[in-house]
Amino acid sequence: MERNWLAERFEDNRGHLRTVAYRMLGSLSEADDAVQETWLRFSRTNTSEVDNLGGWLTTVVARVCLDLLRSRRARREESVGEPEPTLSRKYGIDPEQEALLADSVGLALLVVLEKLNPGERVAFVLHDMFDLTFDEIAPIVGRTPTAARQLASRARRRVQGATAVRDADRARQRIVVDAFLAASRSGDFEGLLAVLDPDVVLRADPIAVQAAAANAARGAPRLSAEMRGAAAVATTFVGRAQAVQPALVNGAVGLVLAPDGRPRVAFDFTIAGGKIVGIDIIADPKRLRWLDLTVL
Repeated sequence: MERNWLAERFEDNRGHLRTVAYRMLGSLSEADDAVQETWLRFSRTNTSEVDNLGGWLTTVVARVCLDLLRSRRARREESVGEPEPTLSRKYGIDPEQEALLADSVGLALLVVLEKLNPGERVAFVLHDMFDLTFDEIAPIVGRTPTAARQLASRARRRVQGATAVRDADRARQRIVVDAFLAASRSGDFEGLLAVLDPDVVLRADPIAVQAAAANAARGAPRLSAEMRGAAAVATTFVGRAQAVQPALVNGAVGLVLAPDGRPRVAFDFTIAGGKIVGIDIIADPKRLRWLDLTVL
């Protein structure tokens, strides 16, 4: 009975712990390993006098993640040649699950976090993303509160530096997306070709494909799960996009359809060399909830 009660209390916190671990580790499989290790420590510890169980579990999972980050860093320093593949690829973790969590964090931020040392990463994530105080963070990273504050500050400067670069990228992205949107709305086929890479790839989730199929009866172009080539993609969008608006999609310039103020479809663009090389159309409500969307 007591173990069942412990398991129920842990399950109440599992989602939060998994999110904390993923933001620190950037790997769903490692995050799940960290959560499992946290459960093992929780099940072996008398927590009857713990007032804030959620805080206690967050501290434990953070310490586990710090150990994993240090172990990962040591392996990288000792290894030569190609980097080790992520655990997700090695052990067949569901890529859709990882995509949902990656969307919630922002891929660009995950890339920046990978460049921080373990202490910086843990201090930054716990303070800036989960509002822990530096008095709480200090024993986790084995530093004084002042030193923990310095770790987070160094990490924040590096993240903000990367943000400044992204802001310049956004200005260039906005020019390309605005040109795409204007050509689409005006039915300018040649204008669309001008902003699309010849080998552009469009991918649409099943719900977007179903919606397009329903609209095809009214003369709208059909949409496939995957389309390749500028001509095919331009044909799909020519004369369209009347109701969409420019938006930030996980920090990059894209488009969103939100007729009633609620996002119904997001268009996530990949831009390189001033051309659109990829378009992801996301209409699945579950995935839309995880996206960071800001209408421009």
